[in-house]
Amino acid sequence: MNPSKPHREISIRVENLGKRYQIGQGAQPAYHTLRDQISTLVTQPLRWMGIRAKEDLAPRYDENEFRIWALRGVSFEVRQGEVIGIVGRNGAGKSTLLKILTRITIPTEGSVDLWGRVGSLLEVGTGFHKELTGRENVYLNGAILGMKKGEIARKFDEIVTFAEVERFIDTPVKYYSSGMAMRLAFAVAAHLEPEILLVDEVLAVGDAAFQKKCLDKMEEVGRAGRTILFVSHHMPAIVRLCERAIWLQDGQIYREGPAYQIVSEYLSESLGTTPIREWPDLMSAPGDEVVRLQAIRIRNAQGEITDTFDIREPVGIEMEYVVLKGGYALHAGFSLHNDEGQWLFASLDTDMEWDAKPRQPGRYRSLAWIPGNFLAEGTMMVGPSIRTEDPEILHLYEPETVAFQVTERPGLGPSSRMGFVGHFPGVVRPFLKWETHLLDPNPWNGRPGLRVENLP
Repeated sequence: MNPSKPHREISIRVENLGKRYQIGQGAQPAYHTLRDQISTLVTQPLRWMGIRAKEDLAPRYDENEFRIWALRGVSFEVRQGEVIGIVGRNGAGKSTLLKILTRITIPTEGSVDLWGRVGSLLEVGTGFHKELTGRENVYLNGAILGMKKGEIARKFDEIVTFAEVERFIDTPVKYYSSGMAMRLAFAVAAHLEPEILLVDEVLAVGDAAFQKKCLDKMEEVGRAGRTILFVSHHMPAIVRLCERAIWLQDGQIYREGPAYQIVSEYLSESLGTTPIREWPDLMSAPGDEVVRLQAIRIRNAQGEITDTFDIREPVGIEMEYVVLKGGYALHAGFSLHNDEGQWLFASLDTDMEWDAKPRQPGRYRSLAWIPGNFLAEGTMMVGPSIRTEDPEILHLYEPETVAFQVTERPGLGPSSRMGFVGHFPGVVRPFLKWETHLLDPNPWNGRPGLRVENLP
């Protein structure tokens, strides 16, 4: 810890951080038994005399072969009041990073400086003593954070109400379900006013209502000017809550930048998606002797090829194809699936200029627009097709050929979320037109004895 705070109001500074673990035969035991201690006492004099014990004759292993770097060369700064998301695949080093920041794990190399009281929620019931009651654990955690008893008491009722454990607050925590322990642990971490809040996968446990409460509370903590590091696999929550994101890969910082941008790049690279596919050689292109597909591209409203769209933006699906044999009334089209394999919809060319008209040979381009505020967040897979309706002939269909990401960036105007933070269900999310009118400001007028306070 540096004794003086830096000029630029930094809350967290990480410099060249690394954590190395021993695995396999090279790993050191977590603890030593009495038998181990006796064995050491017996063999040490023999080694001093030049006599090797039986185990000394075993083949030697290079301990470097059994070392793994969970983190290596990680450096970043977080300013006071920033909300930072940490993304990456399992094993990327996300949880190790938070454990070092909370001093649960000692780094192998590098340094960490923190300015401010740190609250953390790394797993279910972190920091709880199983034999103590919920009430006792609240006061214990507050004391660990350096709070006075009066400060904890002022927050106590709010914590218990948020966690919804009023009936069990004087029950030992060892009898709590995982959901109860998570609710109380999050309530303690978020309500005891730490300057720095570290949260790892808070959405992994609990129902949808509790997840929404957690996200709402984290937004409130962020607005209060406190610093948050949020690890999650729930990408909409990262985009919603975080200004900036850090992408960890193989224990190193792979990319960092605006949260919506990092999330889009992470999803695209993780799923191997691409917004363009082209077949320069017609002989190997999808199709038959009538028509061949030469390209399919995903474009935005500016005409740029991209795989990242805000939920409010229109998405253009462009197909380029070559008609080899005339006389067929062709319809270009596509199917759209999400990353869960659900078929969202299919669309065929609705340009009436070509409806039921045989095509002459040549190169064609068809472009369809999916309107903004229609698709939900997620990954969308596009499968192009070309068919003849009469007679019915499917000339080509290439499922999941290209793909794009839909995310929802905060601050870009209204959407159907309207401030809702948790998981928003449904495969589409249209922004429908609503109207609300005040019909009667005093509906109980003229009805004796009916008052608001008397309603059930």
